[in-house]
Amino acid sequence: MWKLLITINKNLIYAIPILMVGGFCFGATVDEGLVKSLKTLIMPMTFLMVYPMMVTLNIKHLHHGLKNVKLQLLTQVINFGIIPFAAFGLGKIFFADQPYLALGLLLAALLPTSGMTISWTGFAKGNMGAAINMTVIGLTLGSLATPFYVQGLLGAAVEVDVAQVVKQIVYIVFIPMALGFVTRTLLLQKYSMDEFKKSIAPRFPAMSTIGVLGIVFVAMALKAKTVLADPAIIGTIMIPLLIIYTLNYVLSTVIGKVFFVRGDAIALVYGTVMRNLSIALAIAINAFGEAGANAALVIALAYIIQVQSAAWYVKVTDTVFGPAPVES
Repeated sequence: MWKLLITINKNLIYAIPILMVGGFCFGATVDEGLVKSLKTLIMPMTFLMVYPMMVTLNIKHLHHGLKNVKLQLLTQVINFGIIPFAAFGLGKIFFADQPYLALGLLLAALLPTSGMTISWTGFAKGNMGAAINMTVIGLTLGSLATPFYVQGLLGAAVEVDVAQVVKQIVYIVFIPMALGFVTRTLLLQKYSMDEFKKSIAPRFPAMSTIGVLGIVFVAMALKAKTVLADPAIIGTIMIPLLIIYTLNYVLSTVIGKVFFVRGDAIALVYGTVMRNLSIALAIAINAFGEAGANAALVIALAYIIQVQSAAWYVKVTDTVFGPAPVES
């Protein structure tokens, strides 16, 4: 069972599109009442996605990460000073009369970093320590900032219950983060760090995969009939998503090339381009009611671009930043 889950986790580039198609087929053919009942799975699936990631994260890196101030500062400037406002602008252009699709684009841009940030940085032989720091800092800042960005930028166009958004973030980010920290501490009292890293830690990202795939399945199932009624909506959504991801890759690559060495530059790219789409999905569906499903469709489609582009970028990192130094 663990081997299967670990294999799936390593092949999300295929697993996510397959589950999206499965969710679409389910939502298109099954009774609407049954499909809507799937919303009750979002909260436990989100917990299952976030909690395991928190067990493998060392929160102490939050302090250590401040040592590389320039890298961390530029990462968060991109994450909170540029990308959300670019997404807001694109939402105004492409979804002027569909505010909840604009909301989905904004949410996808507001929650940076996930376990994928660390994984893809590792695949590209970037600075893993910096990536861990970015994940802890970015997820914490993004969770705190999201209610205020949504209220400030889209409060006039969508109904924003700030208290409900905050409550959802507490449930799906901070409580799992605290429980993950406690679990990690207890496990390290029983196992050595080497045993933990070799035998215990690899199982948690595999558990997280179940949550990610479950959320994607539910999100697509909820909007399947909408897509069937208007298939062109997929293309309408994909265009601004492609623009925002392209902008993010180009901006981060240029800044990385100009200001940082290879390993730090790669961490910068994956620390800004990888968004925590599962948490964004959960907020969209749980905090914004029926209309939130429209936002969820945008976020679900972002998965396709994010996972595929991350894999492609790994293949060009040596060309862009030069080969990784050979360890002696």
